[in-house]
Amino acid sequence: MPRPPATALPLSDRERKELLRLGRHRSVPQSIALRVNIVLGAADGVPNKVLARQLSTTLPTVLLWRQRYETERLGGILEDRPRSGRPKQISEAIEATIVDATMKTKPKDATHWSVRSMAQNQSVSPATVYRIWRKHKLQPHRVASFKFSSDPEFVPKLRDIVGLYLNPPDNALLLSVDEKSQIQALDRTQPILPLRPGLPEGQTHDYERHGTTTLFAALNVLKGTVIGQCQPRHRHQEFVQFLDKIETSTDPMLDIHIILDNYGTHKHPLVKQWFWRHPRYHVHFTPTSGSWLNQVERWFAEITRKRIRRGTFRSVRELVQAIQDYIRENNKNPRPFRWVASANVILRKVRKYKRTSETGD
Repeated sequence: MPRPPATALPLSDRERKELLRLGRHRSVPQSIALRVNIVLGAADGVPNKVLARQLSTTLPTVLLWRQRYETERLGGILEDRPRSGRPKQISEAIEATIVDATMKTKPKDATHWSVRSMAQNQSVSPATVYRIWRKHKLQPHRVASFKFSSDPEFVPKLRDIVGLYLNPPDNALLLSVDEKSQIQALDRTQPILPLRPGLPEGQTHDYERHGTTTLFAALNVLKGTVIGQCQPRHRHQEFVQFLDKIETSTDPMLDIHIILDNYGTHKHPLVKQWFWRHPRYHVHFTPTSGSWLNQVERWFAEITRKRIRRGTFRSVRELVQAIQDYIRENNKNPRPFRWVASANVILRKVRKYKRTSETGD
């Protein structure tokens, strides 16, 4: 004998209005909207099987949320009950052992652990090791390079340059200056394969060299514009020529604070003589092994990534033209870098990592 159809779900006018309002709200998740429509359909007396078919769901789903609303009303369909899930199989002790082994030991046949080698060492699955590493943000496959400055005047030089970034002088230009030497004009040995759906652009791994150039650049720290010049060589003579270009490209009424690294070219007697003849220039040297303080290095990284590394150049002239075009486009819509770290914050980090390097903890 067939089961009689379910009776209509009783709703008060207030409950119906609340459900209708909830169902029309754009921010309501689809899962909640489905439950609301189930309750409204059940209240209209639509048979459960017909309702499941109309809403493209299953009969057990309709029965579940209808019963949940009958017993718990609106709160019963707005919140999911916690599911039991699979019981945890890895104890906290085993997890701690894997974390400790990852940070303090190395395999006998390699410089670092892999997921599989650690899993074999600890008699667990690779998936378990992966989950634990991800939870504790461990990445033994990666390595970062570093170098501490040995400059005895590291602290005053750091404070000087960071002070310029955070509190630039009034009525003056702040220029970050350096050169990127030995930029190679590389031409691929075969034509580039174009980008296609599912396939990246293709380049041959080998190439032909067509010479090099050196890019001298002065980054206006406040505006983000760049004064650039390509030279065939990287000597003090070329640097003096670039200083002459800076002189003719800037407002002669403004003082100029110029940040340089300790490369020998920047301290050549002829360069010092040039600065002596141009008293509006105030030179600030970065500490030894502290070129990361020079913001133009960040700009060099961008031009390398965006224009040089994947470029194809059949001559030095083509390379120089590409660099000049990039500088011209950069200056049309400049985006200055924003320095946010104070000297005290940097010094605290340096001291922290020095202690870590000395103690190994």
